[in-house]
Amino acid sequence: MKLITPAPWPDYELIDTGDFQKLERFGKYITTRPEPKAMWEKALPESEWQKMSHAVFRKTRDVDPGDREERGEWFTKQGMPDQWFVDFNHNQIHIKMRLGLTPFKHTGIFPEQADNWRYIANTLGQMKTPHPKVLNLFAYTGAASLVARAAGAEVVHVEALKQLIGWSKTNMEASSLTDIRWMPEDALKFVKREIRRGNLYQGIIMDPPAYGRGPNGEKWILEENIRELLQLTSQLVDQRDGFVVINLYSKGINPLISQNLYEGTFGHRPALECGELYVADRAGRRMPYGTILRDRWGG
Repeated sequence: MKLITPAPWPDYELIDTGDFQKLERFGKYITTRPEPKAMWEKALPESEWQKMSHAVFRKTRDVDPGDREERGEWFTKQGMPDQWFVDFNHNQIHIKMRLGLTPFKHTGIFPEQADNWRYIANTLGQMKTPHPKVLNLFAYTGAASLVARAAGAEVVHVEALKQLIGWSKTNMEASSLTDIRWMPEDALKFVKREIRRGNLYQGIIMDPPAYGRGPNGEKWILEENIRELLQLTSQLVDQRDGFVVINLYSKGINPLISQNLYEGTFGHRPALECGELYVADRAGRRMPYGTILRDRWGG
């Protein structure tokens, strides 16, 4: 098991954590958001949080700590925009992501995933297959899709919510990229159809939520559905020249459980990288962001 954290990223910083909140900088704007796992005390005084924050999210209802869909509203200072852009650069990869203040506390990226974005770019750069195909499931606003496309892959982007696909298209255009294939579908249904078609992908990326709904009301519960999804995706990955990147974020799943699930489908894999993803704040406290599973065939 590994502890894995992204390399420093100029457009993101976790400044402080504690009292079930986190203080973050996205570009030049600083936000305060709920964080159920930040059970310790803040390092900075409350007055500093208030002084630094351009926008504060306050919940209007409680949800399961593993659910990212906390509903509430933002309270902003004068000059705080509703939308702005950040840049992510890695070697020859340059993408732009539009951020925004949503009623679900999100801003449009999960910045802890930056280590996965670098892994995707590096792995695609080493592959033997010309024009590798990458499938991004639960693709949100598309950062991983953009990185894969910028690295030369043919990308299929599967996201149940059409408004998030629209957001991803904005990010693609801002990044001067084209030709990502958008699929506003339920992930399980799409994967089953691809198996029937006999399709293979050199890369499969997934960051499934703890809970979710498909476009036609299909119910997704991570603990109940992840084993089936792993079994299905094992039939889609090209095991001659392929990779998988999986992030699991739920109070009921940890790295040991994740590795048991994965190896129950794929068998013992010497190339498997499994660990806990975290980001450290300025005081050195490490905020956990779930499990990473990364595997490579033919490399």
